[in-house]
Formats: sequence, structure tokens, C-alpha cells
Amino acid sequence: MDKLDALLDRLKAHQWAMILAAAEHDTLPAASVLRQIAELENAIAAVEAVAEEERGRRR
Repeated sequence: MDKLDALLDRLKAHQWAMILAAAEHDTLPAASVLRQIAELENAIAAVEAVAEEERGRRR
């Protein structure tokens, strides 16, 4: 579980940094940046799902 939690923390931190960097500009972020943010969101959801399954197995 610790490795999943660590991965989740890294993914969220990277996504957070990208969002904050995008917010610094007065224009809409490039499509590639938006795509990366969305892909990170999908990865975060996947890791959360696996972590929840692991928690359920350990009960």
C-alpha cells in the first residue's frame, strides 16, 4: 500500500504543478497541456481504484 500511496502523491503533485503553471498565463493552456492534466486525472483515478481494491482484500 505504501508504494501505491507514494505513487498517488507523486501523480497528484505533478498534476497540481501543471495546473498552477497553466494558471499563470492569461490564455487557455495548450491542448497538449490539457491532455496531460486529463491523463494524470485518469491515472490518479486508476491508482485510487487499485488502492481501494487492495484495502478491501486486506480486510
